[in-house]
Amino acid sequence: MERVPILTAILPSDIQGCYAMLSNMQRFFNTAGPLNAAEHYCLDPLSRWDLPEVLTLINQKKYFLVHAPRQTGKTTCLHALSTYLNRQGDVHCVYVSVQQGQAARQDVDKGIEAVLTQIAVAAQRQLRDDFLMKHWRPLFEQVGAVSALLQLLTQWSEHSRKPIVLLLDEIDALVGNTLIAVLHQLRTGYCDRNMSAPFPQSIVLCGMRHLRDYRMELGKEGKQAFAESSPFNINSKSLRLGDFSLVDIQSLYAQHTQETGQQFENGVCERVFELTQGQPWLVNALAYETCFENKVGQDRSKTITVQAIDLAKEKLIQRRETHLDQLMAKLKQERVRRVIQPFLLGEARPIPHEDVEYVLDLGLLRQGKSGGLFLSNPIYGELIPRAMTWDFQDAIPLQRPAYVDTKGQLCMEWLMQEFQQFFRENSDSWLEGFQYKEAGPHLILQAFLQRIVNGGGTIAREYALGRKRTDLLVVWQQEQRVVLELKLVHSKDGLDKTLHEGLQQTAQYMDSCAATEGHLLLFDRRAGKSWDERIWVKHETSSDGTPITVWGL
Repeated sequence: MERVPILTAILPSDIQGCYAMLSNMQRFFNTAGPLNAAEHYCLDPLSRWDLPEVLTLINQKKYFLVHAPRQTGKTTCLHALSTYLNRQGDVHCVYVSVQQGQAARQDVDKGIEAVLTQIAVAAQRQLRDDFLMKHWRPLFEQVGAVSALLQLLTQWSEHSRKPIVLLLDEIDALVGNTLIAVLHQLRTGYCDRNMSAPFPQSIVLCGMRHLRDYRMELGKEGKQAFAESSPFNINSKSLRLGDFSLVDIQSLYAQHTQETGQQFENGVCERVFELTQGQPWLVNALAYETCFENKVGQDRSKTITVQAIDLAKEKLIQRRETHLDQLMAKLKQERVRRVIQPFLLGEARPIPHEDVEYVLDLGLLRQGKSGGLFLSNPIYGELIPRAMTWDFQDAIPLQRPAYVDTKGQLCMEWLMQEFQQFFRENSDSWLEGFQYKEAGPHLILQAFLQRIVNGGGTIAREYALGRKRTDLLVVWQQEQRVVLELKLVHSKDGLDKTLHEGLQQTAQYMDSCAATEGHLLLFDRRAGKSWDERIWVKHETSSDGTPITVWGL
């Protein structure tokens, strides 16, 4: 520590200032890795779950699972639990991430070797216990991968002066036979621990998914099937880490105000909760973008506004931050497509229950308090169609000035006429490029609109299963509010029925959004219809007298 003043004394003044700034570094909103209360604004990790329940399970010598979507605070909570248990002094608790074993894929020897290494290193660093470091390699060479973990944990438990609690993080990063080998050995040790040999008092497995969805890769890489039986049927409970409440967000953001004096205007926390539904990474990312990346927000005398939060949301999406990019990559999986595509269409259809559970565990869906399924939050709802059409948006000519009148308003009639022609010329080839082919017309429209409104407006999207439609609200320059209702025309319903339903639905959505105009788009999917029959425009009126422009496509 004595070197810093000597070094800074010979450096230019601006670099000296950097060192001074680093030495007085303020806390910030963390979006990468586990939280550190000395460096990051954070909630008490132990308050994020039911601590008495967790402690009861450990005291009852149970093995159980903690799961939650990516970057919701699982690792931070496990670190806090380990620290708490070790301070209590009744057990020796070790936190271990087994993620390095993922690289071994189906190679059980390399996978188990990676797991043993990580456990030994963790015990040495966290407990100053060298037992595992000294014994794991000879034991591995003696008994092999199928028994080394079992034997090592048995010997360690016998050697330890206190019962052992093992927290295994990223357990579902292990693949196929490696995961099976780990789970089988833990199960065997659990079953034998009161009969013939000691074993850890409690083991907590932590990952993104519920245990029932641990997938076992068989044969060719990437071809998956459920294991015929559970290799870890001793799991006593599965605990899910929840998202932030509005009160949590208010408490988190208040820490920034207390330490810097910077205020958040009324409605900011409510807007953040509305956009994120409490997803922890999004909550922190919006605040970091607004308070630390935005030049205006860096001035602590400036109040953070709702408009600044909306701007931050758009920047996160456009930059395709790692968290968002990794989540959107899941959309390519077939079992995810089977769940998400009906949302994009608003159609109710049978969806395999195990697929729904998987997408819930990924964090793309949430269950409503009164039942029903919803996309997890508006940011994901906006990101999903945009992520599916990034490449297509670049192929759309940008002619925004042509659609803006002398008063600065979007000329929707002109814009929709241009879209009709664009759809007629490009839809056949574009639809071939979509994995979500049934939702292709909806995605093409959203790509077209997004290309036009970027920088001058926003598109809000409403999705719900069973409504047979997708609702879009284009907000231009904060004043112009335009509803677009998207419906597919199928042979079983016909055009007249679909048109009648669509007019009423469009009028209802216009009323709820206080829209200034409404458009109903009918994508005709009936076989044998020519483009001349499909392309048309009519000016209609709903039953309550609301004028609506209807576009055939």
